[in-house]
Amino acid sequence: MKICRFDGGRIGCVDGDEVADVTDCFAKLPSFSYPFPQHDLMVAELPNLLAAVRSAVPSAPRRRVSEVKLEVPVANPGKIIAAPVNYKKHLDEVREQADLHHGNEAHMRQIREIGLFLKANSSLIGPAEAVRIGMPDRRNDHEIELAVVIGKTAKNVSASDALNYVAGYSIAFDMTVRGPEDRSFRKSLDTYSVLGPWLVTADEIPDPSNLGFELKVNGETRQKANTRDLVLGVGELIEFASSFYTLHPGDLIFTGTPEGVAPVVAGDRMDATFDGIGAMSIEVLA
Repeated sequence: MKICRFDGGRIGCVDGDEVADVTDCFAKLPSFSYPFPQHDLMVAELPNLLAAVRSAVPSAPRRRVSEVKLEVPVANPGKIIAAPVNYKKHLDEVREQADLHHGNEAHMRQIREIGLFLKANSSLIGPAEAVRIGMPDRRNDHEIELAVVIGKTAKNVSASDALNYVAGYSIAFDMTVRGPEDRSFRKSLDTYSVLGPWLVTADEIPDPSNLGFELKVNGETRQKANTRDLVLGVGELIEFASSFYTLHPGDLIFTGTPEGVAPVVAGDRMDATFDGIGAMSIEVLA
């Protein structure tokens, strides 16, 4: 099932080229008073609501996907966790290109050595928004990635059991300002984390280790790869992350980008396609 948010907080189920409005199915989400929970309520309750959603879809009001404004599918992630240099060929290109590593040895080491990093939640946008270049005097790169949405609390889980903690998957762009600073700093500008176009529930992607994907910029293929080439697969990333952090429903894991990262500038258009998920187009603006 493809769950989306659209038009000011409506919740839909994507069915072909239409969105079935199933917002009423989510009316009974639990309410909280301050202090609010550190997780996404919709994602946490999704397993309990899917049966009602499936029943509601046939008779739900519908609109074409092209007619709605798609919003970020996970509204309140507790944290955005990202995996650096998690494709071997991308690590090779980082080591070979000085304008990617800037002489910083940490940028040229294996993921197991340098660990994961966090991106600011304030950098997150949905597919109807645009990436806005925050540092136009520096190189700003695209990075297409598989995003994993955590479905339930996870701590010290094994890789073999990790997929049981996944709510679903989305396409992600991990936008990057090149420079000598820490990754978290350069990748957390406003609009530099893109998630969409919807959340595909985990039952539709039982094996995330063999998904082909492609990113085109202005019609030109820039990145094309398969998740089978990940250094640490989805299960291993969840194991690694949960050994340091407690993961909560709605937490996002950006799994890393393959080779082919390159600059974008205002006026460009990025078109992503991902097996099992769909397609997403994002404009780049000043």
